[in-house]
Amino acid sequence: MTSTRPRYFIGIDNGSQSSKVTVFDARGRAVSVGRAELRPYDTPRPGVVEHPDDDLWTSIGEASRAAMAAFDGDVADIVGVGLCTIRFCRAVLKADGTLAQQVMSWMDDRVGRPYAPTNPEAAYVTTSSGYISHRMTGNFRDTAANYAGMWPLDPKNMHWTDDEAAYAKCGIPRSMLFDLVQPGDILGPVTESASAHTGIPAGVPVVATANDKAVEALGCGLRTPDTLLVSLGTYVAGMATGPRHIANPSGFWTNYASQPYAYLYESGGVRRGMWTVSWYRDLLGEEASGHARQLDLSAEDYLNAEASKVPPGSDGLMTVLDWLAPDEAPFRKGSLLGFDGRHGRFHIYRSILESLAMTIHDTATRMTAELGTEYREVIVSGGGAHSDLMMQIHADVHGIPARRAEASSAAGLGSAICAAVGLGAYADFGEAVAAMVRPGEIFLPSQAHHHLYRRLEKVHREVHGHTDAIYRRTYDIFG
Repeated sequence: MTSTRPRYFIGIDNGSQSSKVTVFDARGRAVSVGRAELRPYDTPRPGVVEHPDDDLWTSIGEASRAAMAAFDGDVADIVGVGLCTIRFCRAVLKADGTLAQQVMSWMDDRVGRPYAPTNPEAAYVTTSSGYISHRMTGNFRDTAANYAGMWPLDPKNMHWTDDEAAYAKCGIPRSMLFDLVQPGDILGPVTESASAHTGIPAGVPVVATANDKAVEALGCGLRTPDTLLVSLGTYVAGMATGPRHIANPSGFWTNYASQPYAYLYESGGVRRGMWTVSWYRDLLGEEASGHARQLDLSAEDYLNAEASKVPPGSDGLMTVLDWLAPDEAPFRKGSLLGFDGRHGRFHIYRSILESLAMTIHDTATRMTAELGTEYREVIVSGGGAHSDLMMQIHADVHGIPARRAEASSAAGLGSAICAAVGLGAYADFGEAVAAMVRPGEIFLPSQAHHHLYRRLEKVHREVHGHTDAIYRRTYDIFG
């Protein structure tokens, strides 16, 4: 970097529950933040899960205006915007780029099926990032790294395929698809109308990133195959990086990374993972929040403090986290097994955290075996990583050091890194990550606790073989 003036990069992180916009300096330090909650999904019929009205763009605008209002630097020093949005969404647009219908959530059954035209005004089919990119720049351009799933993309060339049969299979003609760019490429400048909506100065370049999990991985500094990232979000998964597109693996799936022509390997995960933690906190209600207020703690900190007094393994209480059943087994329900007189509300809370860690350890171990790698460290990111208890459980379950992701918005930081590389502030992604990502606190494993969790994990892995028959029967009664 040759300029003596400060340079700032905006990271837009449009997640499943909120939009968060952060202004970072060139060393990756957050200088202002804005956040806006997303509205509840519209679910007018089974299998349909949509973002209401224009909620993605509305929330990004609200969060951006808040971040800009809190920014006390010179707006002329804001040199780029990195754009990251929710993956696996589908947006159907009119010819002018406005929504022809509400954006389909990643949980909508239609996003996993070929596009079926139902609106005569539909002119484009794109991702959430494609839609927001157009709102920001006016261009019909999108990152290639957010097209995992039902799209006619050549995964090795990272561009639309030349195979005409693939377009027919996906139900999308080439004329309805955006032009593609790679992570770090410029999508276009912020338009005057987008500036009025977001507060970001017109003309600032908007830079492509990838899908939200890949951008989060970049913001956590995940760059080598010997590190596992555990992302604690609504969907909890384990991730690793690599240079090859691996087709049809059995123990994981191949996603696109936040660097051109790089890949992210993702283990099986837990749907409604941290959602279940929040559900249990809210279920306790005043019983937890009242005690927390007396101790001048948040409800989460109170539950973590009390659950840390529960022995590892929760005195035999075991949770199986199927609060949202997988598509291949819609009859499944979550289970709490092994109650006796020793157990109370904090045992349940700790057991939920332990189940998250054991599930990801199990699926990541299968991914490791298939990739032929071995992890020396696990990085934990997301809101749950703020919990010392959660961090220690992951260290103990995985049996290796667990490092807390330092950034409060790893996806926001990853977006800013893409912008910094794309605009030449750093020579490449490695240099940018070294300068902008700082390591967080490290938690060392207890080998005694690790051996206990290994034994418990074997039992945990076999629970479905015993409960599936029961839940099939109750599914016929209650659904």
